[in-house]
Amino acid sequence: MYKAILALRDLDECKRFFDDLCSPREKKSMEQRFDVAVYLMQDSVYTDIVEKTGASSATVSRVRRNILDSETGGAMRDVIEREGLAKKD
Repeated sequence: MYKAILALRDLDECKRFFDDLCSPREKKSMEQRFDVAVYLMQDSVYTDIVEKTGASSATVSRVRRNILDSETGGAMRDVIEREGLAKKD
């Protein structure tokens, strides 16, 4: 599956791939967690993140712990930084 993701040609194909692969709820959950990670990297406070994303405080904590603070979270941090999303607007 991961090789297939790397083979996607453009944003439209990527969206269509994930539409085929995931339910709307699964996609919304992944998008929400990504948004939470971006806000965390912008040093936003938990209450603001909850308000902006609709995520629960438990989800914000889980993202911080599992994606940003762990060894496995390096890729998420790299992508957010590479795309310039860690800068505050």
